[in-house]
Amino acid sequence: MTVENSMRLFFKGLNIDDRTEAYITKRLQGVQKLLKKISRIEIEIDMDKKKNKFRVEVMVKTPYNLYRAEDTTQSIEGSIDSVESDLREQIRKDMEKVRTLRIRGKRSIKKKTVIDKNARF
Repeated sequence: MTVENSMRLFFKGLNIDDRTEAYITKRLQGVQKLLKKISRIEIEIDMDKKKNKFRVEVMVKTPYNLYRAEDTTQSIEGSIDSVESDLREQIRKDMEKVRTLRIRGKRSIKKKTVIDKNARF
């Protein structure tokens, strides 16, 4: 499933051009490469008129997890870059956690395994 097919963009109080939308899609394709199955990516962008800043919130839904990141900066591109790095860090930590649990499980199985003294190798 490609990011374009599963991506939903929400804009509150602003319009963005095709160049910015293409930039968002390109940056989030890097997140897709890290995950095997993505159910949906939701991107919400709105502008705080008092502070003149953009708030970007991205939620990546997979069958097993939900990754979410949010940032507020002066530009949409800056917010997307920050959110993308936050999502990458969350995914990396989650993958490392699964890897560590697998290694620990393998070690415990090895410890419980008894080898017969009469066995030939």
